[in-house]
Amino acid sequence: MIIACPACATRYVVPDSAIGVDGRTVRCAKCRHSWFQEGASAQAVAAAAAATSPTAPPPPPAPLPPEPVLPSPAEAPSWSPPETAEPESEPAIEPVTEPEPPLPPIPDEPPRVYADDDDTQIDAGRSSFDYEPPFRPRRNLLRMWTIAAVLFALVALGAVAAVARFGLPDWMPLARTTFAQAQPDLVLDFPPNRQDRRTLPNGTEFFGASGTITNVGQTRRAVPTILIVLRDTREQIVATYEVAPPKRTLAPGESTTVNEAVTDVPKSARIAEIGWKPG
Repeated sequence: MIIACPACATRYVVPDSAIGVDGRTVRCAKCRHSWFQEGASAQAVAAAAAATSPTAPPPPPAPLPPEPVLPSPAEAPSWSPPETAEPESEPAIEPVTEPEPPLPPIPDEPPRVYADDDDTQIDAGRSSFDYEPPFRPRRNLLRMWTIAAVLFALVALGAVAAVARFGLPDWMPLARTTFAQAQPDLVLDFPPNRQDRRTLPNGTEFFGASGTITNVGQTRRAVPTILIVLRDTREQIVATYEVAPPKRTLAPGESTTVNEAVTDVPKSARIAEIGWKPG
């Protein structure tokens, strides 16, 4: 059968089996246009429909051409065989196919395989006969943890020894105590029955305390500053007050009386403690 491209009108001669009975999609090899070509059965049906249509009256017969006048032998041109035109090669019909997806690029570097026992990389492209150092270091997790534990124990022992010898540093919250140690030969006496805690008529919280400081030794002693600490019901410090003693030194057997009163007392204060100021 003969088919023609609808775009460029190029004609092709193809066998009926190439198109099939139901037709197929073809592509022009010249202009790359694609179209659906019907099969031979469709063309036969179209021809039968044209045959069954009412025929027009036949045209009148054409007049006969006049007989040709042969030239004389002298006027007859020399005869030469006519040149035959070589038939143009018919372009083949290419079926429409979807382009295949491109293949992924091949990596240049060979893959690396990791062993199961550690994280050492094994080059898959390296031969086992290549030169390597005689001793290849390997990671040993048990040995690393053992070294870390030994180092931690040494640091902890060093810290304990330093605290035992020099005490805690001043910047640590546990380094400072609330009160200083007892002073030699100085007795600080602030009995609870001489402590007063009440609310004044103007709503101000008042706290007063009275006591004595006595030198029970045989030498003159310097009297340090007194510290009053107020705590709440959870024994948390809510206020502190420093009290300067009336006398800075006391002779042997000498005593002095201390009277102190403060009015800016927090309402949560419930417990009063009196001692020597640290430092």
